Amino acid sequence: MSLTAWCPRCREGLEPDADGPQCPVHGSLPPLWRPDEVSYEEFAEHLRLAADFPTYIPWPMGPGWSVTDFGVVTDDARGSRATVTCVSGTSELDGPVDVFVVAEEAGVGLGARVASIVGDDPGHEIADGPAMVRVRIASQQVPLWSVSTSGSDAEFDRSVFAGEASGRWLWIVLRPASAMLLLRDDWILRDVSGLGPPLLEMPFGGQRPVW
Repeated sequence: MSLTAWCPRCREGLEPDADGPQCPVHGSLPPLWRPDEVSYEEFAEHLRLAADFPTYIPWPMGPGWSVTDFGVVTDDARGSRATVTCVSGTSELDGPVDVFVVAEEAGVGLGARVASIVGDDPGHEIADGPAMVRVRIASQQVPLWSVSTSGSDAEFDRSVFAGEASGRWLWIVLRPASAMLLLRDDWILRDVSGLGPPLLEMPFGGQRPVW
């Protein structure tokens, strides 16, 4: 397999154990499978593991943008439980930008890891007051609320939004924080698991983000 097992809640790798993969910090958890190299072949393996669990990417990607990372959390008993993608490029106002999209079942903790916040799921901000932004998935308009990062650190180097789509948590994390202005446009997320031939035209590679 061209994907490597990591902890979905921290940056530790998982070690094999008789009771299943073990994180030295979080114990036994379903693994997060990430590529050793970001390429079409590894992404095809990712989609195979994700099966019918959605893998979202902002669509269409602008000129000069590429897929720079991805991952899928799988459970032998329950199948796929979360996916993450990152696309990177530049904007006129912000320079280099990373955009992460996470879809996950409750309690997995992958979105919180990508967002670098404490806890496993979005906090009380979700559905508290009007949504700050909306994105479109197929014909569905998905409301997203801002998630504060002040309880985790004071760097304010990212903007975090979360909501619910098709019974799962949906997270969008943008770095730098000012890149949140990109979401003022009519953003579309596409589940690329069923994309077919256009998948071959997607650009892969570039500087991998640290998360």
